[in-house]
Amino acid sequence: MDVESRASSPPEVAAIDWRGRPCEPRRHGGMRAAVFVLGIQAFEIMAIAAVGNNLITYVFGEMHFPLSQAANVVTNFVGTIFLLSLLGGFLSDSYLGCFWTMLIFGFVELSGFILLSVQAHLPQLKPPPCNMASMDGSCEQARGIKASIFFAALYLVALGSGCLKPNMIAHGADQFTAAAGGSADNAKRLSTYFNSAYFSFCAGELIALTALVWVQTHSGMDVGFGISAAAMAAGLVSLVSGAAFYRNKPPQGSIFTPIARVFVAAYTKRKQICPSSSSDPVNAGVCEPAHLAAGNFRHASKFRFLDKACIRAAQQGPNTKPESPWRLCTVAEVQQAKTLLAVTPIFACTIVFNTVLAQLQTFSVQQGSAMDTALGGSFRIPPASLQAIPYAMLLLLVPAYELLLVPLMKRVTGTQSGITPLQRIGVGLCTVSLSMVAAATVERRRRDLSAAGAPRMSVLWIVPQFLVFGVSEMFTAVGLIEFFYKQACAGMQSFLTALTYCSYAFGFYLSSVLVSLVNRVTASHHGGGGGWLGDNDLDKDRLDLFYWMLAVLSVLNFFCYLLCARWYNSGADGADAASAQVAAEGDVKEII
Repeated sequence: MDVESRASSPPEVAAIDWRGRPCEPRRHGGMRAAVFVLGIQAFEIMAIAAVGNNLITYVFGEMHFPLSQAANVVTNFVGTIFLLSLLGGFLSDSYLGCFWTMLIFGFVELSGFILLSVQAHLPQLKPPPCNMASMDGSCEQARGIKASIFFAALYLVALGSGCLKPNMIAHGADQFTAAAGGSADNAKRLSTYFNSAYFSFCAGELIALTALVWVQTHSGMDVGFGISAAAMAAGLVSLVSGAAFYRNKPPQGSIFTPIARVFVAAYTKRKQICPSSSSDPVNAGVCEPAHLAAGNFRHASKFRFLDKACIRAAQQGPNTKPESPWRLCTVAEVQQAKTLLAVTPIFACTIVFNTVLAQLQTFSVQQGSAMDTALGGSFRIPPASLQAIPYAMLLLLVPAYELLLVPLMKRVTGTQSGITPLQRIGVGLCTVSLSMVAAATVERRRRDLSAAGAPRMSVLWIVPQFLVFGVSEMFTAVGLIEFFYKQACAGMQSFLTALTYCSYAFGFYLSSVLVSLVNRVTASHHGGGGGWLGDNDLDKDRLDLFYWMLAVLSVLNFFCYLLCARWYNSGADGADAASAQVAAEGDVKEII
């Protein structure tokens, strides 16, 4: 059995259809309903990827921001998208439900794409054209109303996309959680769905990074942004078309209130001593791990300071009022708070991974621009389209993983999904450093050839860094989403799924911090310039050293993850303790 999937959760609220009536197993849910969700996911990622992956070209070339500042504009934009996923998950679980959250913020995102297209089309909303590579300082940077309209459109897109992302994953997974069949069958259905969702993601990315980026390059960014708007509209049509087939989980009120009550109650009763059965029969065993281990809850022995939230106050008489929920919590509420704390280290270990992703969407695009983009004859590949290469490969690898590797590993491990989500994350974190090693090696060679006046290297030399990262992402991203969804208590699926995207946010923000920090620290050692990344010319910058630094950080991060994964699996009590220990050791061995 998949050890990570045994987190305890309260009984799930009965799903309803779009009219608010109880769902019928044969009519609602299943892959038929999930297909419509996969549709909006493919179209939405197609729209946002066409903007985000080539945005640095627009910000640098047409809005005339300096290169390092343009890179930070992109990473801050992408980081905001993923950070806002927490808002989308909260609104969905607490008040709106997945479907209505997706519909409302889908239109918000669509309005942002339309405004971007208008801003890119009208010359009066952009600074005068000029060549940023001229280095004569004559280019006027977008400011005032021009910059305001640009950032307003950009962050409308960020708000809509951020609130959509966790709900697309959670709503699709909700179509299977109560499907007919045993728990093992449901685990396999969920794993297949998550692989299908990643396949949909890869398909959308591939189209965006080939066809849509080609349109942006040859027909203008205004046309490209307009096509993104059309793709988003098609996604909304797909979402609405499946309304009659969805299983909808009704919102259950604020998800933060029960967790806050646990911390308040535990703090209020922090000085109380856990009673014995003889001194206080009512509270006997309340603070013991076995009391909180219902449903094989693995974190009963962790965060023991929260257990006191379940201690009842001494009753003074028959007319004594019941304790406030802010002073006395249920076992399920304490389990919910402990689960959120327990997954935090796993979440933190994926931040550096997404910092690497930020480089592939910013500096690696500029790296490709400084190389020979000709691919025979007069055809030139847009540098941003290089990011499509791993997704083209993954369109083959994802089905191969599902159809070949999963059955093979299932026979070896006995796990329905082949390998556990924690093992899958570990494989990705282990290999991502190789992407930065490849990037640093190629950049050093490119820089040396440029300094010697030799012909430019072919842009195909940077393909390996994208390929390696694509394989890493297939393991890490899908494993993390599956892990968080399986750990979520009832009513928290969207919010915990949003933590996956929050990891992307912190990764991109960390990238911005690292760029600024590296420039500041290395400025005095870079010939009087602005540091490793302080110039607008990669031939003068030391991007290769920045890549090497990220490779070292990725290795250190992987070893931290091994410790966190072992700790996560080591908390079960009683009969479950032995299996948890075996699982923890298995995770480490499989990852290594």
